[in-house]
Amino acid sequence: MRRERPGHFATVSTAGERVQAFVPAPLPPQPPIDWTPELRMKFDQALVALGRLDSVTQLLPDTSHFLYAYVRKEAVLSSMIEGTQSSLSDLLLFESDQDPGVLLEDVQEVSNYVAALNHGLARIAGGFPVSLRLIKEMHGILLAKGRGSNIPCEFRRSQNWIGGTRPGNAFFVPPPADRLLGCLNDLELFLHDQPEPTPILLKTALAHVQFETIHPFLDGNGRIGRLLIALLLCEQKVLQEPMLYLSLYFKTHRQRYYELLNGVRATGDWESWLDFFAEAVIHTAAQAVDTAQQLLKIAKEDQIKIGGLGRAAASAVQIQQALLGRPITTAGWLSEKTNLSPATINKGLAHLEELGIVRELTTQKRNRVFSYRRYIDVMNRETEKPS
Repeated sequence: MRRERPGHFATVSTAGERVQAFVPAPLPPQPPIDWTPELRMKFDQALVALGRLDSVTQLLPDTSHFLYAYVRKEAVLSSMIEGTQSSLSDLLLFESDQDPGVLLEDVQEVSNYVAALNHGLARIAGGFPVSLRLIKEMHGILLAKGRGSNIPCEFRRSQNWIGGTRPGNAFFVPPPADRLLGCLNDLELFLHDQPEPTPILLKTALAHVQFETIHPFLDGNGRIGRLLIALLLCEQKVLQEPMLYLSLYFKTHRQRYYELLNGVRATGDWESWLDFFAEAVIHTAAQAVDTAQQLLKIAKEDQIKIGGLGRAAASAVQIQQALLGRPITTAGWLSEKTNLSPATINKGLAHLEELGIVRELTTQKRNRVFSYRRYIDVMNRETEKPS
């Protein structure tokens, strides 16, 4: 549907230029969304896909085994969109206190993303709502170290712009700083179902665009905007665990993603964005189900292999189970996690290496690092070669 532009322009002077900054109208859109049969069917399919993903995660023997790597894969992909050059393996090495062999500043940023997401999930699990306060808390963690660390946890007090070398040739200029809190307060009201309740998947899709349009921080807006999707779905119990992340889909379809955001701002074409968002959910949820099933299959196949070790099988299974939770780690961590002696750990890892289940990533005598080979191969897809 073509609407009037959903907002208005305000003239601002910044960086020696006078430019038109866009101030979005409050949500929900007016007139309301045109729910064509095709769009409604697409949203129904997205909800079914989310339900299937949620049911699969509930069947996993230990969800934490899968969440550790899932969350970190999302952190890598979301950070790649912002230009970092680290992979999932790099991050897991970094978390094991090993040198990942890439720019540490990049890996630190990805690690910050994990910490920000975990903080947000812990807060909503404790009953705290998704709100401006929580968004600022997460931003403070996201930029606690690394690039941009001088401006964490603060909404901007100056004008920013997106794209271009200066405000005058920018792709988009967000609201002026003096209009920022008004826009953010309206967004928070919408998140809290004011002036009217909004179905959660629709709310998530609309709120993501609105947040990116407001662009309330000087840095980190894209990553916080993508985190917001997972938080809202978990807060409203659409997903019991944070297993849906759209960063890979947005990264793969980056040009279309930006075109649709601009289409909303220019012509109020929310329907095209919603169709894209629903397709992203359908595709990503199906991919997550497939990945979880692959990892479960690998774990079961490897347990069968380990069962042939005889007396050594019991300790080797404990090591394998620990590696499911942290698929790149040190022998020392495995000893602490399983309460097995270092000697038993070393013998067990030697057995797992012979079976082709683990691979040593170091050649040193101490602080040896091991990788759960096939598990990492599955999780590393789409993260090894930034684009």
